[in-house]
Amino acid sequence: MKTISNLKWTIYKRGVTLIELLVVIAVIGILAGGVAALVDPVAQIQKANDSRRKTDLNQIQKAFEVYYQDYGKYPDSSGYIIAGKTWGSPWTPYMGNLPEDPSSSKNYAYVMSNGQSYYLYASLDRGASDPQACNGGSPCANAGLASCGSGTCNYGVSSPNVSP
Repeated sequence: MKTISNLKWTIYKRGVTLIELLVVIAVIGILAGGVAALVDPVAQIQKANDSRRKTDLNQIQKAFEVYYQDYGKYPDSSGYIIAGKTWGSPWTPYMGNLPEDPSSSKNYAYVMSNGQSYYLYASLDRGASDPQACNGGSPCANAGLASCGSGTCNYGVSSPNVSP
């Protein structure tokens, strides 16, 4: 036969104490922190932006080759202007818009040499960590006076007859 005091003990034994709840929350927090450290969201964002920069320059490169077939020379450049167009503005029929760097403090640089060759540069966030960066993340050899905004022009593509 059960007594009333034994019945109360059974009821309390089934519940979750505040201490147990706090321990579970702490363990979950430690695991989440460990996963965040492994994933490194900042590095993932930098990789995504660098991938976009590479894709943008490759698209521009293809448009330049079509332009060259039409006019027998590559488009004129004046600072940050390509064939009278600024980055982000439409350049039909060659491209919808000339792409802009994903970072507002950086920009793509275009240098034309005598109409028969060109260089396009970008500043990769990961620099030396990216295997396609020029000179281990240092400025590209032919970047010269090209300005990529607040970053170093450490990634480039060029016309087929020269190297960035």
